Amino acid sequence: MKLIITGGAGFIGSAVIRHLIQNTQHAVLNLDKLTYAGNLESLTSVANNPRYRFAQLDIGDKTSVQTLLMDYQPDAIMHLAAESHVDRSIDGPADFIQTNIVGTYSLLEATRQYWLSLDSEKKAHFRFHHVSTDEVYGSLGTDGLFTETTAYQPNSPYSASKASSDMLVRAWHHTYGLPVVTTNCSNNYGAYQFPEKLIPLMILNALEGKALPVYGKGENIRDWLYVDDHARALCLVLTEGKIGETYNIGGHNEQKNIDVVHMICDLLDELRPNSPHKPHKQLIKYVTDRPGHDLRYAIDANKIKNELGWIPEETFETGLRKTVQWYLDNPNWWQRVRDGSYRGERLGLG
Repeated sequence: MKLIITGGAGFIGSAVIRHLIQNTQHAVLNLDKLTYAGNLESLTSVANNPRYRFAQLDIGDKTSVQTLLMDYQPDAIMHLAAESHVDRSIDGPADFIQTNIVGTYSLLEATRQYWLSLDSEKKAHFRFHHVSTDEVYGSLGTDGLFTETTAYQPNSPYSASKASSDMLVRAWHHTYGLPVVTTNCSNNYGAYQFPEKLIPLMILNALEGKALPVYGKGENIRDWLYVDDHARALCLVLTEGKIGETYNIGGHNEQKNIDVVHMICDLLDELRPNSPHKPHKQLIKYVTDRPGHDLRYAIDANKIKNELGWIPEETFETGLRKTVQWYLDNPNWWQRVRDGSYRGERLGLG
């Protein structure tokens, strides 16, 4: 197939593109605006492949996107372009409204016009895959799991903007017949993640001997999903998922934030035995909690397992070890990121 991946220079998008180019025969056009978290160096391994193309474009530019669609003639679109960091959404919600809601609307409209132009056979096989988050469901108590029918209760500007985009995709399917599938995933981690997120931030701060800021008491729980497992799941849903359906994708790896930080410290103690900052746990610093911080997320991923046969390959222990080792082995990638738009400063208190 010929695929368009929006946000393909981001953390999850680049993992999807690497998977597609390295493990399938599909052709991929990466459509990305290249905001602060977009990094084409994450795609160096596939950049020269003849099945890969890149176009720097804002999904909110409907006219240009529609022109690109008519020129490239994709068989499917996987929509990952989004502002995604909760702390940033607290400081500046306007960017999240513009990209995640208005941008998704513009993309849907450009896609609908393109889809209507296709002949009956191509129209029947076309897919629009919207990639979302478990944060749209709100916060869980000490038990229970998010399912595909859990009511939406977003609690941050980020999750509210993603919930809005989910509803737009649903409406464009039910009103206009656009063939869509939606996925909602748990917290991703792995190589090439922008270091404002918990795991890479802790790894890099520890390597540099900086404080490891843990919100509140570190009791918040997340279900962690290794990004390469997520990429496999997304490609499976795109090709095998039922039109109009939603699939939750989780890693079956619930962990308290403080336990994640402890595991990272233990791995660095092992893998960097001569570090002057060892033991790295001494760098942990408890800081003021994030406003509206959801207590717990956990996904019931039985639907994608039972209907499509997907299960994660990595445990949290194996995936985290691979992740820490990758950051140790690739300082050129993260040093350029740290020297640029983000240096690990605290966000979300403005």
